[in-house]
Amino acid sequence: MRRKKHTAEEIVAKLRQVDVLVSQGRKVSEAIRSIEVTEVTYYRWRSEYGGLKGDQVRRLKSLETENQRLRRAISDLTLEKLILKEAAFGKLLSPARRRACVDYVVAEHGVSERFACRVLGQHRSTQRKCAVVVEDEAPLTAAIVALALRYGRYGYRRITALLRRDGWTVNVKRVERIWRREGLKVPARQPKRARLWLNDGSCVRLRPERPDHVWSYDFVEHRTHNGRKYRMLNVLDEFTRECLAIRVSRKLKAHDVIDVLSDLFSLRGVPGHIRSDNGPEFIARSVRDWIAAVGSETAYIEPGSPWENGYCESFNAKLRDELLNGEVFYTLKEASVVIEQWRRHYNSIRPHSSLGYCPPAPEAVIWPTEPSGSVPSARPTIVTRPTMH
Repeated sequence: MRRKKHTAEEIVAKLRQVDVLVSQGRKVSEAIRSIEVTEVTYYRWRSEYGGLKGDQVRRLKSLETENQRLRRAISDLTLEKLILKEAAFGKLLSPARRRACVDYVVAEHGVSERFACRVLGQHRSTQRKCAVVVEDEAPLTAAIVALALRYGRYGYRRITALLRRDGWTVNVKRVERIWRREGLKVPARQPKRARLWLNDGSCVRLRPERPDHVWSYDFVEHRTHNGRKYRMLNVLDEFTRECLAIRVSRKLKAHDVIDVLSDLFSLRGVPGHIRSDNGPEFIARSVRDWIAAVGSETAYIEPGSPWENGYCESFNAKLRDELLNGEVFYTLKEASVVIEQWRRHYNSIRPHSSLGYCPPAPEAVIWPTEPSGSVPSARPTIVTRPTMH
């Protein structure tokens, strides 16, 4: 029988599985047998991939691919042309972005404007043309904002009709551009859906009974300023409403789910159930087998029934309404830092209505015991929950 060749991501997932089982008090030999490899293979894997995560392994692969690409590029292109092509990586759809890219290349590498325009595919007349600001831009913007405040349920098409009624000569596209630039939107209404009920009147779903009884996780998608998508994996404790982790990346697959869960399991213990929808990252065989191997159970919702994962869906709506819809992220690193700050604020400061307007995981204040006659300290000690790094 031919042996299965494990990929680097599978090896890292098995090593993390052994770490979780050892943290639960099981013997190393028993944990190694659970991943169906010999001890020699395990220690060889550990010497090669020990301490790495799935995204770090992919990063090493991408670095190797990048090195090969650079070696091929050096043999075909001059150094100046290669730098200009790297500066123009990605799609430059709008003239404004092309102008900004040409200005950056000229200032950074000291080349002529004519050479930069030729490499980046920008016409020189377009590069030299300055944007014309209409004189009535500011009054029109103020009128649109005033109508949006007055009629909160109206979109930009109805606002355009009201502007024309008031005497403005404006088309829908201009109003839409100003509408999106000002960040205006119509508040979303919660659609009415039929619930699934039993004969005794109870809803068909697993209800949390204690902390770490039921966790739920789901994906949220958003875009950075350049239009590229990124995903967020949100993990929530349904009983305490605490957001345990938010992983931000351009792509999140089954191995990334295993990485996040292994960190949380080692830090907080293994929950009784993990609830999710039927996405391909959650129903993957590697994820199901790994969750079962560490002693937890999966609780999938019915297809087309997002209300069964209501706690996580409510959290996703708060994340999008309170943070994502009001912030512009230019880089993925900026998004990761700001979202992590918001997660800590959500857990320790933000009042939660279902918890009596208390935060899900407030910081514990420990007053130090002062000896008699000593001057009390100015501030108490703040103890926070451990976090993943």
